[in-house]
This record gives sequence, C-alpha cells and structure tokens, in this order.
Amino acid sequence: MSITAAEVNKLRTITGAGMMDCKKALVEAEGNFDKAIELLRKKGQKVAANRADRESTEGAVIAAVNVDKTAAVVISLNCETDFVAKNESFVKLATDLASLALKFNTKEDLLAADFNGISVAEKLIEQTGVIGEKIEIGGFERLEGAFVGSYIHAGNKIATIVSLSANVAGAEEASRNVAMQAAAMNPIALNEDGVDAEIIAKEIEIAKDVLRQEGKPEAMLDNIAKGKLNRFFKDNTLVNQDYIKDGSMSVAAYVKSVDAGLVVTGFRRVALG
Repeated sequence: MSITAAEVNKLRTITGAGMMDCKKALVEAEGNFDKAIELLRKKGQKVAANRADRESTEGAVIAAVNVDKTAAVVISLNCETDFVAKNESFVKLATDLASLALKFNTKEDLLAADFNGISVAEKLIEQTGVIGEKIEIGGFERLEGAFVGSYIHAGNKIATIVSLSANVAGAEEASRNVAMQAAAMNPIALNEDGVDAEIIAKEIEIAKDVLRQEGKPEAMLDNIAKGKLNRFFKDNTLVNQDYIKDGSMSVAAYVKSVDAGLVVTGFRRVALG
C-alpha cells in the first residue's frame, strides 16, 4: 500500500524512530499506526536483548529541582557511546525523565511510571531500538530540605544537588556554589559523622603504618593518627573542605557568611563512569 510522507513523519514524531524504520513499520502494518508502533517497540526489545551485556558508561547526568525548591533529583541516562550522549534528543529525553523523577522516591518507581502512554522502562526499550545502543537509568538520587539547589557540570557528565537548612536571601547562589564544590571535589560524606566506620578504621591504620615506618614511638601513634584523621575529614567531607572559590574559609564558613544560621544539611552526587 502507499504510505505518505506525512504519515511517516507522524510516526517518527511519536516514536523518535528513523524515517526508513517508520516507513517500513507502516508498510508492514498496512498503515495501522498502533500496529506500526508495536512493531517498532518489538524491534527495540530485540536490540535490547542483543545488547544486554554491553557496557553503558556514557550518557547524560541531569539534576531537576521542584518549583518550591524543597526537593530535587539527579539521574543519569546511560548509553554506550559519547556520540549518542551528546545527541540533542538524547539529552532532552534525560531532562524529561529527570523532571518526571521529581514525583518519585526510587529508580524502580520511575521505571514503572507513565511516560506518554507507556512506562519509562518501555520507553527506554523503544529508544534502544531507535538508537541501536543499550540505554538505561544508571544513577538515581533524591534529596529534600528547607532549600535545595543543583549544579550540572558542562557536558552533563556530573550533576549534584545540595540541601540547606533554610530558605534565606542568597540561598539560591549558595546552594549552587556548594553543589559545584561537591561536583569538583567529590567528598565522601557531608561531615565526619557521615563517614563509614570501616573507612575511619582503615585511615587510622594506614596513618599508623606510615608513622611506624618513619620511626615514631608506638606510644605516640594514636594521637598523631587522630591528627591525620582530622586532615582526612578536612579533605574528604563537604562542609570541612576548603571552599574552592575562597581557600581562606571552609564550605561551612562560606555558607555562614551568607547567613549566620545557615548550614548544609545534605548532598547527592552522580557521575558517569
């Protein structure tokens, strides 16, 4: 049967599939749009099955914040190649999914959510058929607070969200600056209390081993190791790190310079790789 260009374009708009794939599906479906869409989705399932064991280490990491600035999410939409990751339609899909993710608390809930008539999981399979690469949601992090801000690093490889204790004048800029800090410096925790006990024990043992090799007396090791542990906290916990825009103060001190009662209450970071 004869398939018009307008029909092909309509199917392409609905599915995002290529012109030739859309025309082939419409011909096979004898002009039935629902059947053509189903054929394209089956193609996506087949491609997804064939590429299930592929590495999806590229992609786009996107943060989204709600209108009230009280909740935010950051997700990564992963693919196989940087070429696809930089594609405008791929980044738009990642952005749309991040906005949708604001309604949910887990990746599983997001995957089950409706996305223009199909689930997000089904949409990813559909786009796998369109693009020809494995596509999946990688990271998913959510954060709530009195005021939440975000930062997406150029190239969409890293994104962070940060919560502050209050919505005060300057909170928007402060939250973005602290989120930028978290993106650049990759802290392991918000503060000392958030560092895993096993990590602390390991750092103390490493410090003691180094001190023994330097010939320090055994009786002095505990006190010196505690000093080195404090340095570890300063380098690796967000609020104790030197503020990247002004090394004369810590991140905690920077936030207090915005408002004396303001503190950072949480952060989340998602990066590719």
